[in-house]
Amino acid sequence: MPDAPAAVPFEASLDELEKIVKELEGGDLPLEKSLELFEKGMSLSDACRKQLEQAETRVEMLIRKDGKWQPQPLQPEKAQ
Repeated sequence: MPDAPAAVPFEASLDELEKIVKELEGGDLPLEKSLELFEKGMSLSDACRKQLEQAETRVEMLIRKDGKWQPQPLQPEKAQ
C-alpha cells in the first residue's frame, strides 16, 4: 500500500506527483514499476484533491458592509 500522502504538505505531494507523471511519460519502465507508480500517483492525486477541498471550505471572501470589511464564508455556486 502506498504511503499516506495526506500527512505530506500539498506542495510536496504535488511535486512528487509531477515527478511520477514525468517518469511514466518516459515509457521506459517495466509494467510492474509503471503500475506501482500509477497507484502511488492516484493516491497522491486523491490526497491533493482532498487538501484542496479542505482549503476551499476555509476560504473567506471579504464583503464590504456599512463601510467595513467583514469576512464571510465562501458560498461557491453550485454546478447545475
